Amino acid sequence: MRKSISLFTMLIAMALTLSITSCRETKEDKAEEAIEDVKDGVEDAADDVEDAAEDVGDDIEDAADDVVDEVEDATDDSPH
Repeated sequence: MRKSISLFTMLIAMALTLSITSCRETKEDKAEEAIEDVKDGVEDAADDVEDAAEDVGDDIEDAADDVVDEVEDATDDSPH
């Protein structure tokens, strides 16, 4: 009877130890997943900023081309 109580106590202690370890690993896994999610979000935001900067640059180039065209048209239309 004593042997079985000792064995039962040892099994319970092992189960508690494993559950605590498992819980800790789960928290670590969740933390790692959260870090990966943040990294992915930052990369997506950086891509969006890069795309927006390219769009602004394209708009500036288009506006500069329009100004050059207007100046050329104005100088072509003026009498000499």
